[in-house]
Amino acid sequence: MLRLDALLSWVNQTHSVKADELTPASSDASFRRYFRFTQQNTTFIVMDAPPEHEDCRPFVAIARLFEQAGVHVPQVLREDLEQGFLLLTDLGAITYLDALNQSVEGADALYRDAFTALIRIQRPSGPGVLPEYSEELLRREVAMFPEWYVARHCGLTLTPQQTQILNTSIDALMRNVLAQPRVFVHRDYHSRNLMVSTPNPGVLDFQDAVYGPITYDAVSLLKDAYIHWEEEQRLDWLVRYWEAARKAGLPVADDMGTFYRDYEWMGVQRHLKVVGIFARLAHRDGKTGYLNDIPLVWRYLREACGRYRELHPLANVLDQISNTPVQEGYTF
Repeated sequence: MLRLDALLSWVNQTHSVKADELTPASSDASFRRYFRFTQQNTTFIVMDAPPEHEDCRPFVAIARLFEQAGVHVPQVLREDLEQGFLLLTDLGAITYLDALNQSVEGADALYRDAFTALIRIQRPSGPGVLPEYSEELLRREVAMFPEWYVARHCGLTLTPQQTQILNTSIDALMRNVLAQPRVFVHRDYHSRNLMVSTPNPGVLDFQDAVYGPITYDAVSLLKDAYIHWEEEQRLDWLVRYWEAARKAGLPVADDMGTFYRDYEWMGVQRHLKVVGIFARLAHRDGKTGYLNDIPLVWRYLREACGRYRELHPLANVLDQISNTPVQEGYTF
């Protein structure tokens, strides 16, 4: 409550807002919280990012970087980096996921806009601007899968043979991912972080952006943990993005087959990470709702591993894990 009082006091330095006028706007998997208030028919968003857990500086810097690239992101109107408070413009209350859950008729236009914005993010890319999506970080992310999903959620201990297969597969993934051309990567470019807005889309949750593999954000968008599209539709959208990216001069592979393989292998890395993160959110942070999203992510993961000979051993290990009942009453 003291934190909320401090936030309200800060807002009232420039706007007259009562406590009951500051309403929750959204929350995410981090410690950040967002509140909305309205004045003179204009809505604003206040971000509360406790400085002991979060750093607002990357958000502010990347918001300006993406805005300069022509991407519709929240404008930072005021900032207090020491307290972890930001006053932002409001991009609206309807996420892509909200809109698509109501009707999929406009999906094609929404995804066309999303890829147009993604190309704008990627076009000015260069080293030394954003943190590197390093091998150390990529491996640290994948390590959450055996730690939090296999051991903590399933209560399993991998056999030496399973561990060797997992490690060998991760090594192969690293060789592919690190060889891909590098661009600015949003890192969570999906239906919960894209807002239906004018101009469309509004892009949120970009503070963890890095300089990394060009296929990463396409995986996030098309193999979304929160909404499923049939593979034929995903491939159609991916081909359209690849063609537009080539026209924009982005360093995508000249051959669509090569680009698709890179996209698939990038997806395996991401989905091992996501399964681990969702298990960690449930067991460490008490956010058990994310467990409901694991089956779709697992489906993406298993399908991709089954397509490539080098990943067949990993597919077998995944099958062995999925055939073992999970502990503590959780199911998937």
